Amino acid sequence: MPCTGYQHMVHDYYIKRLHATYTERRATLRALRTRAQAQQYQEDVRRAIARAFAPRPQKTPLNARCSGTIERRFFRVEKILFESRPGFTVSAHVYLPRGEGPFPAVLGTCGHDAAGIQAPIYQAFCQRLARAGFAVLIYDPINQGERDQYWHLKDRNAVASCTHAHNMMGKQLELVGDFFGMWRVWDGMRALDYFLTRPEVDTTRVGLTGNSGGGTVSTWLWALDERITMAAPSCFVTTFLHNLENELPADSEQYPPGVIGSGLDMADFIIARAPSPTLLLGQRYDFFDRRGLQQAFDDVAQFYDLTGAPTANRDLFIGPQGHGFSRHNQEAMVEFFARHAATDSPPRVSKITTLDSTALNTTPDGNTVAAGAKPIYEWVAERADQLSRTRHSLPTERLKERLHTLLSLPQRSSTPYYRVLRPQRHGEYTHARYAIESESDVRALLHKRLAHATRGHTLDVERMPSLYLPHLDAVSECSSALPELVPLYGLNPRGLGESRPDDADFFHPYGMDYLFHGHALMLGESYLGRRVHDTLSALDLLVGEGAQKVHLYGRGQGALIALYVAFLHDQSGTITLYNAPLSYTAWCKAPLVAWPAANFLRGALRYFDLPDLYRALGKRLRLIEPWGPDMKPLRGKALRLELDEAGLTA
Repeated sequence: MPCTGYQHMVHDYYIKRLHATYTERRATLRALRTRAQAQQYQEDVRRAIARAFAPRPQKTPLNARCSGTIERRFFRVEKILFESRPGFTVSAHVYLPRGEGPFPAVLGTCGHDAAGIQAPIYQAFCQRLARAGFAVLIYDPINQGERDQYWHLKDRNAVASCTHAHNMMGKQLELVGDFFGMWRVWDGMRALDYFLTRPEVDTTRVGLTGNSGGGTVSTWLWALDERITMAAPSCFVTTFLHNLENELPADSEQYPPGVIGSGLDMADFIIARAPSPTLLLGQRYDFFDRRGLQQAFDDVAQFYDLTGAPTANRDLFIGPQGHGFSRHNQEAMVEFFARHAATDSPPRVSKITTLDSTALNTTPDGNTVAAGAKPIYEWVAERADQLSRTRHSLPTERLKERLHTLLSLPQRSSTPYYRVLRPQRHGEYTHARYAIESESDVRALLHKRLAHATRGHTLDVERMPSLYLPHLDAVSECSSALPELVPLYGLNPRGLGESRPDDADFFHPYGMDYLFHGHALMLGESYLGRRVHDTLSALDLLVGEGAQKVHLYGRGQGALIALYVAFLHDQSGTITLYNAPLSYTAWCKAPLVAWPAANFLRGALRYFDLPDLYRALGKRLRLIEPWGPDMKPLRGKALRLELDEAGLTA
């Protein structure tokens, strides 16, 4: 018999959550009537954005230097290097018009192009601005252009794409409580620190523009840095809800922690700077939904009107093409900046001369790490080490409280409601199936392997049952790996087993599992925590139906879930973990980590590491064939080394 489908359950759950949040937000916006009310809303927005982009590092010497100059007919290009953090080198170009300054200025941010600032599209908009009389600084994003952070690695398939590399960095930074988006924004702020020291720059007329990933950074920077006086982000702004509904995952820097939980949408990053001039740019055939862009602009326009801003201070332009900073959008951006900088009408530039890397490289080998910069994964490793040395061990009850907060666990009823679903046959066994209502519209799927096929329509719980948490799917893994455990229950928490939305792409850096993790972050929650909650609810059910203790088994991702549940639930018995990670610190010390983002608990290493939980479980725990950061078994010297690093014994 066919089983009920749950593949859309998690997706629909998050869509419903965002709908509820934004229904309330739109009602709040529509209720604003006075300038004073608008100012209060704006202040709340700014505080929420500041929280999302914390912590902000200390400013350190830029150590800026010019490595060469290119002379062109209408402008010159200076090749600049500066350090946004000590030893963290940023490669940049400064375009300066001919004539006497100071010139109005524009900070340019790049989209996700492997060539970075050398990409023809980004050379083009810089040249158009320079021809229009603007000084321009454009800099390479992390892992683009000359800033490949994995320059020295032999096996770099996991980070061959700059976007995949960003997601790799992003999930590791989560463990130390940092946000990759703040690293991106900080590069922009430090670029502006340098740019505004230039005598050629008029610091009272400073624009900001970028496309796609550069549109992201432009949007974030606009809200966070008031030195910028006008902005034109391109091909990014829509609504978070449209991205989610359209199954469109974003990059790790595009998931600011807690912003949706604070009631914000993308438009609020523009509203934060009202009434300063802003042009929203999009494309008719962009994958960033133009309906969302129109909705965002409508919110911005209404808010700008409340502040008394001139109509010219907010504008919308949608080009005729697909995703990209097309000529149409570049020209609209230049005209907008020229109007608000009170310069002459910009010339129409029909021909762009694209320069190659031989001329444009700022470093000898075309890579800042090869030239001595410290790659970001070394920063993460050092921060993890520092936290390991300085954090204090928490007593068991305090650690449980901290875990509740980090995992953002919802309240649980003592015994959750469950449905009895149709039994299924798997190999030699019939499986009874139960849908446990762990949270509104979410069900964890519990399976019980039966010795008697006729007993699949009731739930009769034994005194000492075993519960298995899977790496991917409890049914297939129980059948093949644990045939000896009877009575055996297998649980598929949300997003695993029947509710796994994309079997083929589960481990893809942009799979649906990653999409859900990102939206949980923006809600100020933990997707891993919701899986732990599902499992805690399952234990509540088993105990409520007669179990005295529940012995836990977990494998891979399920081992991590089982570990948290064993520590948090008083009725958990022994715990056996197959292919468990030994520590979060090991994930921070490896340049590349294969474990999916949903397993990374934001801020965990500020308070504990996994060995703290292993030691607390004592003799109740068995670890079998642990996995390393690459999700492969640790053996021999590698195993002994990681056990020693984690403070565990073999």
